[in-house]
Amino acid sequence: MNKHIIPLFALLVGVAAFSSCEDQLDIPQKGVTSESEFYKTDADCAKALASAYEGFMVNTLGRTTISGGPGIYTPARVLANDPGDDVLYGGGNYGDHEFGGAVNQFRYLSNPEAINYHYKGLYLSVHSDNLVIEKFKESPTAYQKQAIAEARVLRAYNFFLLSCYWGQPPLVDHLLEANDLPSNSEMTQQQYFEWVAKECQEAEPDLTERKSTADKFGAYRVTKGFAQALAGKALLFAKKYDQAKAEFKKVIDSGKYALVPGSQFANLFHVEGDGAPEKIFEINMRYNPAAGDWSTGQGLGYMNHSTWMESNCFNWRAGNFVVNPAGVYCGLDGWGSIGVPEWFGNAFHDNDGDSPRFKATLIHIDDAVYQTSGIEGMKYQNEELNNMPLEEKKTSTKIGIKDPTQGLYCQSFYLPLKLLMRASDTDDGGVHGNNLRLNNIIVMRYAEVLLDYAECCLQTGDNAEAKKYVNMIQERAGSKTISANVDMEVLKKEKMFEMWFEGCRFQDILRWNDPAGLARLKEAGKQVPHLFDKLFRPVQSGDENVVWEHGTEANSRFYITHTHEAMDKGFKVGFEDKDRLFPYPSDVIDMNPNLKQNPGWESASTK
Repeated sequence: MNKHIIPLFALLVGVAAFSSCEDQLDIPQKGVTSESEFYKTDADCAKALASAYEGFMVNTLGRTTISGGPGIYTPARVLANDPGDDVLYGGGNYGDHEFGGAVNQFRYLSNPEAINYHYKGLYLSVHSDNLVIEKFKESPTAYQKQAIAEARVLRAYNFFLLSCYWGQPPLVDHLLEANDLPSNSEMTQQQYFEWVAKECQEAEPDLTERKSTADKFGAYRVTKGFAQALAGKALLFAKKYDQAKAEFKKVIDSGKYALVPGSQFANLFHVEGDGAPEKIFEINMRYNPAAGDWSTGQGLGYMNHSTWMESNCFNWRAGNFVVNPAGVYCGLDGWGSIGVPEWFGNAFHDNDGDSPRFKATLIHIDDAVYQTSGIEGMKYQNEELNNMPLEEKKTSTKIGIKDPTQGLYCQSFYLPLKLLMRASDTDDGGVHGNNLRLNNIIVMRYAEVLLDYAECCLQTGDNAEAKKYVNMIQERAGSKTISANVDMEVLKKEKMFEMWFEGCRFQDILRWNDPAGLARLKEAGKQVPHLFDKLFRPVQSGDENVVWEHGTEANSRFYITHTHEAMDKGFKVGFEDKDRLFPYPSDVIDMNPNLKQNPGWESASTK
């Protein structure tokens, strides 16, 4: 007799183990409900749907349930953001946090860690969706129809990512038999996107709607609005601009979503912004102090549900400062994994000035060290330092970057602030060391819909309509740039600034075939910045490409030099044409002869 068990799937055979193995499952087990007695009632359906949402949280967006999976990062964030030209992946030094560094500089082998985990995690999530879709498809009740629709949209999102990253991955739209070895989809990438849109469109009639912009819970589950937004995005990627435009307009006309005021922009990325009017869909994090760290006996423990240790990764490299400038703001130290390229910080500030959006996204090293940003909670734990006159701070060795070897590795003059964890984001009462990310994980927000709608308008010749929505984004941002005319170049810049580190930039560069973006990607890893403090490390002979923060040494305390350690060690760095798609994990290819490797990766063991 089959048992209702969701095992840890043996993904080394492609995705073939997404069904029960009869020999193993015929062993009687205590406390396990037989499959013949499950998947019947609405209550059973609710449990299966909860499992699908949990799979989406953990395997699509989180740390994955794969044995030996990533510990201090989420593969979803690495693959969505690190290949972009607007991000540097740092840490303490070259070789630290290689799971991101190799992807950021396009110097990974054919089985890179983050790519391996994410590919397998996405199919784990798909399996949870397929259980809901298939087990309740015969004569479903009204609630079961809704659950199936929600699972279809979750599955569609998983396949949207799979197609973005791998082009023509296996389309597993049903529960597989134990010996199935699925092959690449026969659909082109464009057809794949169209399939994603069709799934969302067919699911939409059975979905609920968000009640209003004040309905927080309407942002925490799949609704008509999210199905329409995802359908629009998939059609945009398929270059079906008229159809995409119509889907996005449904979201806009629904009145269920709104941009928050510029003064609240920063809150969108913290616990204070959970369920905000701008959130179209986000995964709801609810802290349960009764749950165990790693296992509760009922399922996954709290560590796996959160993005455990991600806060440590994102926060600045505290140990390289004399005193951590973000110690009060964050409530914990960090490892400085995320860096900002010099060109991006300068371009953003030139465009926005000191807008609320800019100040919520990046912070200049002067403002961080001298505590002149005006950001609530951004201060030293030592009041003597906070009260020190500004002119004294500029020459004081009681503050600053003390590390004379690496400085702040892979950092320029602007430090990342947008996803820097606030103390409130990680406050679990100290039970887990306050290193659990407790605020919700954003999947899509309204600003992206407006910008994507504006792009569709430009592509269909409706420039006046595009200008209306681009200006809406600029005005909310408080940007000093309010465009009198809008074309694709304006749209590209605006989306780059608004959606920084939200999983858009790399895929946008590829689908636009953007010359400037591609040129920067090709240079990735060739000039890696280190941010130094001249009071602790004067410029040294041999320093390459020294840049002072204010142009000259006389009126600057901080400077950057550049290195190229990966190249020095023999790696070939920088984007190549084959990097438009990620390689299928080599162990999956080895175990599944029906799966064809992506072009350029067939025999690649090195770059």
